[in-house]
Amino acid sequence: MLIQAAVAALRQVFSPALRAILWKSLALTLALLATVWFGLTRLIQWFQASHHISADYPILDTLAYFLAGFGLLVALVYILPAVSILVAGFFLDDAAEIVERTDFPNDPPGQPMALGTSLLYAVRFAGLTLLVNLCALLIFFVPIVGIAAFFGANAYLLSREYFEMAAARFRPLDEAASLRRSNAATTLAAGCLLAGMMVVPILNLLTPLFGIALMVHVHKGIARRGQLPAPDARALRGP
Repeated sequence: MLIQAAVAALRQVFSPALRAILWKSLALTLALLATVWFGLTRLIQWFQASHHISADYPILDTLAYFLAGFGLLVALVYILPAVSILVAGFFLDDAAEIVERTDFPNDPPGQPMALGTSLLYAVRFAGLTLLVNLCALLIFFVPIVGIAAFFGANAYLLSREYFEMAAARFRPLDEAASLRRSNAATTLAAGCLLAGMMVVPILNLLTPLFGIALMVHVHKGIARRGQLPAPDARALRGP
């Protein structure tokens, strides 16, 4: 089921129907990463100037320049999962609606969460993801353990966030969370796929849109496999 869902999600990412959302999600992702990069570089420059590293230790200044560049790249990789979740909060419903309409035309459509609720949920979880990844960054140089911590933490966090956001179009959030827990192996496997995508340059920029499309398919597959049809989303949201 997961392989079929991944293939379908990848096809959707580059489909004409999702092309406008793809460009907007890429633009927002790059803008957020550029903002983080700008802030971190200014922080490093301030630190060097305040400690007179450039004037007193020119060799150390050159070494610090290269180390800072490497450190910034590593930091951005660890920050990207949180950025991905935040971006997904902006485009979830538009993208999910297209995937549902094109790949599941005979199913009742989902209903979007209120924009404020959706963004609050995404911001809250992005903050948790950022905190967890900063903790993982502290053990980056520990062989094997650092990479394993990054991969494992993000596989869980991404699977939880993307699946629950996709499922919440059809059921209350607490029921979506319960459905995820009862199908932990499937959702976590999907999260592993997203976490692996995070470490591939360029491809990782597609994670928000791919994650949405993937989890729409995973949720639909779980509901059908367990003979658990989605409840009437319109009735859940009210008039």
